[in-house]
Amino acid sequence: MAEALVIVDVQNDFCEGGALAVEGGAALAAELSEFLEDSHGEYDVIVATQDWHIEPGSHFSDAPDFQRTWPVHCVAGTRGADLHDDLDTERIQARFLKGLFDDGYSGFEGRLGDPDRTGLKEGEKEKAVAPADVIEEGAPDLNTYLQQQGVETVTIVGIATDHCVRATALDAADNDYEVRLLKNLTVGVDEDRIAETYEELREAGVELLRSDEL
Repeated sequence: MAEALVIVDVQNDFCEGGALAVEGGAALAAELSEFLEDSHGEYDVIVATQDWHIEPGSHFSDAPDFQRTWPVHCVAGTRGADLHDDLDTERIQARFLKGLFDDGYSGFEGRLGDPDRTGLKEGEKEKAVAPADVIEEGAPDLNTYLQQQGVETVTIVGIATDHCVRATALDAADNDYEVRLLKNLTVGVDEDRIAETYEELREAGVELLRSDEL
């Protein structure tokens, strides 16, 4: 039974100093690097998701409510959309980019892409690769990719517990994976909403535990 580790949105804009920072985000990036160093062998597949906004419509607002509308963040091709420097990406096998033209909360909305190609000059005319073009035509979404790898169990970590981590975990459960969320390897925005999220995830069949309980 193959198991995947899904690292959700550990990006510069969601860490301290970013446009939509979550307290503890930078520390989490470093903690995840330590976890990967110690535990990468426990996972058959390790992937990361990234917000990769191009024209996300009403997701961005000049007067955000911080529930469904937000300040501009994780704009495709900018440093804010990059994975945090303290997250060791050596063992990440694939990245899934989401929210190009919509909200893109769940990692399962993401499609396989290579954000590091952005701006590179390719082809006979050496045309710079646009942010939208780092996802190849026909690239699989996260669920398709995991199915192709024979994954049955998904462990989820990342940012933010009460937003994109929540949506990713619920979609994983909806797609009939056995789902675990490592509480000490996620950080969230609002304590009350985090508590509500935990209850919602339990009801959906998601196992909540700490990394030292694995």
